[in-house]
Amino acid sequence: MQPLHILLLIIGYFLALIFISYLTNKGGSNADFFKAGKQSPWYLVAFGMIGASLSGVTFISVPGWVEASKFSYFQVVLGYIVGYAVIGTVLLPLYYRLNLTSIYTYLEGRFGNASYKTGASFFLLSRVVGASFRLYLVAVVLQSLIFDDLNIPFWVTVTITILLIWLYTFKSGIKTIVWTDTLQTLFMLIAVGVAVYYVATDLGLSGSSLFTFVAESEMSQIFFFDDWRSGDHFVKQFISGAFIAIVMTGLDQDMMQKNLTCRNLEDAQKNMFWFTIVLTIVNFVFLTLGLLLTVYAEQNGIDAHKDQLFSTLAAQESVFGMGVAVLFILGLIAAAYSSADSALTALTTSFSIDILDIEKRYDEKKQIKMRKLIHILFSLLLIFVIIIFKYVIADDSVISKLFVFAGYTYGPLLGLYAYGLFTKWNVKDKLVPLIAIATPFIGYGISHLSSLYLNFEFGFFILILNGVLTFLGLILIRTQKN
Repeated sequence: MQPLHILLLIIGYFLALIFISYLTNKGGSNADFFKAGKQSPWYLVAFGMIGASLSGVTFISVPGWVEASKFSYFQVVLGYIVGYAVIGTVLLPLYYRLNLTSIYTYLEGRFGNASYKTGASFFLLSRVVGASFRLYLVAVVLQSLIFDDLNIPFWVTVTITILLIWLYTFKSGIKTIVWTDTLQTLFMLIAVGVAVYYVATDLGLSGSSLFTFVAESEMSQIFFFDDWRSGDHFVKQFISGAFIAIVMTGLDQDMMQKNLTCRNLEDAQKNMFWFTIVLTIVNFVFLTLGLLLTVYAEQNGIDAHKDQLFSTLAAQESVFGMGVAVLFILGLIAAAYSSADSALTALTTSFSIDILDIEKRYDEKKQIKMRKLIHILFSLLLIFVIIIFKYVIADDSVISKLFVFAGYTYGPLLGLYAYGLFTKWNVKDKLVPLIAIATPFIGYGISHLSSLYLNFEFGFFILILNGVLTFLGLILIRTQKN
């Protein structure tokens, strides 16, 4: 596709989001921005959460991961099922019982103000970096497809991307996002489905022959039990997947804010149930696409690997035609917006409520002014962080980097919530920030030494290590039982 055609496609897509925002932003109150008035249909939330969970990282990085790691990622996805079950049966009942706007308010009631601020701060750090990772990946692809040819620098690409997201979320926040995420998820799923069809057809595969081809391919190996020291070992991946789901969905304001817009707990649990089923299937489809693209590239002598695999093949009309190219661009844009818009809203919500306490300190009019200012400041922060990533990220798969980083920032949150839910002890609240800050450094040291001297790779398991270290640290500063 020509850069001008892609640019027109982006503009058209953006106008559709603006129209949805116009239909949903009447009012613009904090109740709408933070919780959508608790009137969201559960099925829309469930469908929209698929796009937010997948994001541009899954859209680009998972297919490119197959060549080096086969279908090992699906071990993590199977672990997600357990994690989502914990969210639906343990965390959602807690959040609805306490009628929370920010899920980190729980830590204040359980431990105290310092623990509350610590939990919210670790979320803010996690989500700023996580959202920047995701947007960076998409911005790099858009830069190579469009803006390099137009001589537009990378920082302008990033700024425009964030500005567009800000424009359709600044007034009604999560109320708008519940609906825009639905549209964006639809585009993303259509894009990957059509891509699988065209690649399979080009390889002479259809129906049962496609399933046979995937099943018999060496790259479709899912389970790895051979080397317990490897980061791909089933036990590590499965358990890590369960805990990744718990922390990156159940302990994440971004994802839980959508669940808390449902009318009641029962609807929220329906949402999690169907979301889990569809997300598992969709992840397998992405892996299948990665296998097909890898085979196609090898057979046709195309040099495309890792995060460049899908974008290199799909964006070339000469490979699969205009239809796939158009849908790829739409799916890519949808992936970018579906994760970033909700992240920006969640960051605004958490900082407003958890750090600045605007609900306690200001009247409604002042709260809205403060919220809008914070929304702008986080938009600028995301731009700054993404531009930094341009110079520090190497060529490894972004999804791998994202999960490893999450192990260090979400680990303390995991330990805090596990301690709060499964013990009756209190803690010396003022010492909690020290425990939470020290944990990632200790976890990194243990991981590095085990790799160096024991040849044992923690991989995504670093999340559990940091959660355990935090839990043990809280035991050391425990006080009387509640």
